[in-house]
Amino acid sequence: MSGESGRWGAKGWLLTVFAFLYLPIFCLVVFSFTGGEITTQLDGLSLRWYAELAADDELQTAVLLSLRVGSLAASAAVIVGTAAAVVLSRFGPYFGSRFLAGVITAPMVMPEVVVGLSLVLLFTHPGWSFLGGRGVGAIWAAHTTLCVAYVAVLVQSRLREMDRALEEAALDLGCPPFKVFFVITVPVIAPALVSGWLLSFTLSMDDFVLAAMLSNPGSTTLPVLIFARLHHGLKPEINALATVIVAIVSVAVVVGNRVMLSARARRAAATARAAAGREHASPVTLPLTHRRP
Repeated sequence: MSGESGRWGAKGWLLTVFAFLYLPIFCLVVFSFTGGEITTQLDGLSLRWYAELAADDELQTAVLLSLRVGSLAASAAVIVGTAAAVVLSRFGPYFGSRFLAGVITAPMVMPEVVVGLSLVLLFTHPGWSFLGGRGVGAIWAAHTTLCVAYVAVLVQSRLREMDRALEEAALDLGCPPFKVFFVITVPVIAPALVSGWLLSFTLSMDDFVLAAMLSNPGSTTLPVLIFARLHHGLKPEINALATVIVAIVSVAVVVGNRVMLSARARRAAATARAAAGREHASPVTLPLTHRRP
């Protein structure tokens, strides 16, 4: 009886947590169809604010800028973070390895205000004017610096779990190290690379502190624009934008999950066929030779 009550208690707690997390998002979607001016009140059903969203050039420009910066920052973070993870996990302890590991993971634990202030001093220093000052390039560099740490941790943990016998066998067969990395290692750590890219893209899209400190009038990202409009009162147009983002993310998650499940099923089927082939393979029978006395 106690086990039954404990199971129902766990389910109830889980439902409470899900409701706490997703009920505000559901309300946001519902309020995006209001016909009134208040973001938290449903005053009839209308697509008015979706039409307003389609006609808001400033908001569309901010969204496109955030998408562009997020994509570039995530791609750069995957390249740099993967290289750092390979150096830390494959080349063993060496002089300065602990310092390098600390430098790479420092942005994860360091306040963003500190990172942003240091980058502001870097990009606005008179001696470094060739960097271009504040703007899209500075925001991209800041987001890449932040995301490299997360990618390095994800890829490094996957590399440590990987069976190195695969790489060693390829090297023994004469495959060059550079080709081994792209043909053997990259496919094995591909889930970590995809996870690192998606996490980096999300962090870049969501970041406000670094973007606010490094932006100029021509490089306003979506979080900065929403914060600026918050002082003048938000309109349900923001709810409409959030609804569109939620819909796109939900479709991407469902499609990605289906693709991963299909790939896993294909790998399992291929493994099963290979195992069945080994079991039914007939041993080679060598003829017996007899010597005459």
